[in-house]
Amino acid sequence: MKINKFIAIIVSSILMVSCAVNPNKINIAYCNWAECIAITYLSREILVEQGFQVELYNADIAPIFTSLASGKTDVFLDSWLPVTHESYFEKYQGKFEKLGQVFDNARIGLVVPSYVPVNSLEELPEFSEQFNGEIVGIDAGTGIMKCTEAAIPAYGLDYKLMISSGPAMTALLDKAIKKKEWIVVTGWTPHWMFDRYELKILDDPKKIYGTSEFIHSIARIGFSQEYPFVAELLGNIHLTDEQISSLMSIIEQRHGSEQEAVREWIKQNRSLVDTWIPKKTKTNKYDHRRLRV
Repeated sequence: MKINKFIAIIVSSILMVSCAVNPNKINIAYCNWAECIAITYLSREILVEQGFQVELYNADIAPIFTSLASGKTDVFLDSWLPVTHESYFEKYQGKFEKLGQVFDNARIGLVVPSYVPVNSLEELPEFSEQFNGEIVGIDAGTGIMKCTEAAIPAYGLDYKLMISSGPAMTALLDKAIKKKEWIVVTGWTPHWMFDRYELKILDDPKKIYGTSEFIHSIARIGFSQEYPFVAELLGNIHLTDEQISSLMSIIEQRHGSEQEAVREWIKQNRSLVDTWIPKKTKTNKYDHRRLRV
C-alpha cells in the first residue's frame, strides 16, 4: 500500500513538471502585413540566438488581440496607435503592456499609382468609373478597413470595399501597374511596395485615417514580470525608415525564405542588433528566466 502511494506521488510530481509551461518558450502572434512579418521574424531570430524557443502564430488582427488579451499568446510586435488599433485597446482595457516603439512615422490611407491624376479622397467621387467602383482592401476587421468603411460615406464615395489580404492586395496592385490601369488600394507605410513602385497616399482632409502613427510592440499583462530580459530586448528594438525598408526588401526579394533573409539582414546590421541586447545578460543569458506554472 505504501509502495502504491509512493508511486502515485512520483507520477503526480512528473505530471506537474510536464504540465509546466516551458520557461524558455515565447509565443508571438503576427499577421500577414509586410512590416509585421519583417519585425516578427527579426525578433524571433534574435531571441533564438539568445537561447529561447519561439513559436509563431499567424492570424487576422481581431483574433490576435483576443488571444493576447486572454493570455493565450505572449507578444504582438505590430500594434498601430493612435488610430488603427485604438478600438482594440478600448475593448480590452488593461489587458496589454506596451514594451516599446518599433517605428515612429507610420501612416495608413488610400493609395494609387503615381500615374493616376488623383491626389485627394475628395476627388474620388468623380472617378468611380475609372476605378471600376472598387477599393481593394485587405483583411476584414483591420483598422485600415474600419477607417475606409468610415471614409466611404464621409467623402460620398460610390465604391465597394473589397475584402482581400495584404499579399493579394499587392498582387492586384502589381498587375494593374504593369498594365497602367487605375487602381486604388488600402495601403500603409512602412511597406516594401513604396520602394518597388511609384505610389502616393491620397490626401485626407477630414483626417479619417489620422496623421502619423506609431508602431508598438505589446504583450499580455504580466509578461514583462515573467520575462524581463525578453521584454527589455523587444522594447529596445527601434527601426528607422531606412532600416525597416531594407529589412522588408530583403525578405520580399527572398520570396518566402524569411529566416534566411533575416539572418542576412542581422549579419549586415550586427552592431545595431547588439545595441538591443540587454547588457546585464550578455555573459549569462539564462539568469533572467522565471518558471511559469
